[in-house]
Amino acid sequence: MNDFCVFFTKNTLQPIAGNISYVVRMKKYLLIVSGIAAALLSSCTNMSSGSYHSYDLPAKKPSNPSNVRVKVSTSNQMVYVMEGQTPLLVMPVSVGTAKTPTPKGNFRIFKKDHYHRANSHGYAYNGNQSVKTYIYKKPAGWKFKGTPMPYWCEFKQHYGFHTGWMKHAPCTHGCIRMHENVAPKFYSLVRVGTPVNIATSQPEDATLGRNVPRPPDAGPLKDYPNDFYLGKGYFTKHKTPTYN
Repeated sequence: MNDFCVFFTKNTLQPIAGNISYVVRMKKYLLIVSGIAAALLSSCTNMSSGSYHSYDLPAKKPSNPSNVRVKVSTSNQMVYVMEGQTPLLVMPVSVGTAKTPTPKGNFRIFKKDHYHRANSHGYAYNGNQSVKTYIYKKPAGWKFKGTPMPYWCEFKQHYGFHTGWMKHAPCTHGCIRMHENVAPKFYSLVRVGTPVNIATSQPEDATLGRNVPRPPDAGPLKDYPNDFYLGKGYFTKHKTPTYN
């Protein structure tokens, strides 16, 4: 497993004419995020799986959950959970590749499931033996469990937000992968009916999305064993969520 080091540059937040209070709120939010970036930089000489699993981001509970909306920028691989002009959570994500893109448009979350599993791909098992496979390739007589997708929030049939290994380049089949420590926060901030806008870019990319550090690329990291995914361990593999 190779060490991974992330470098950040400090950007100056440009004022937005006619909305000074919004600028002040964003500056406060970015101060919190800058602290996270500094913590990641301090471990840059030994970036490993521990750095990936310790990654976290601040979140804030909404005053009125019915006013929450989600904005996704596929080019910036960033999600903005907003209540009006107030950011509740700004998180990097992994999105679909060019061949299997994340769908764009306006949607609403219509299903939430903490313990969701895929129905087409996962793990075939027989006694102490297990293999990662598709259900149609399952050996005869073996049982099957779908890939765990914790904190599933479905916005289009077969497409959803869920916990998954995050990489720096688009890597999914269209779903939106969240970091294991941030996914439960997102899950608690949205509800069935929350609007979701997915576009190539969002206006927040130039402001809120500029200084948010990404977790280390999970590509070089060692995966969990099959037995971990067959059980319930992955569904609770995260820090206890806290909110500002």
